[in-house]
Amino acid sequence: MSDDNGSGKKDKSSGKKPVDKEALARIFGDVFPETTSDERDPQGSSGSSDDEWLRRQVPPHHGG
Repeated sequence: MSDDNGSGKKDKSSGKKPVDKEALARIFGDVFPETTSDERDPQGSSGSSDDEWLRRQVPPHHGG
């Protein structure tokens, strides 16, 4: 493919601008966590998470 716009001149406006990561972080915040799930403790760092509370509410006859 060519950058020629038909007049014999190369079109320099087709290049992409570099991504300003600081501006994106200010606007959208941190989209991705600092660590991935395989890097974190599988038990979680908080003992009072919503999932833990839900597991404690399951009656024994439901596989608790």
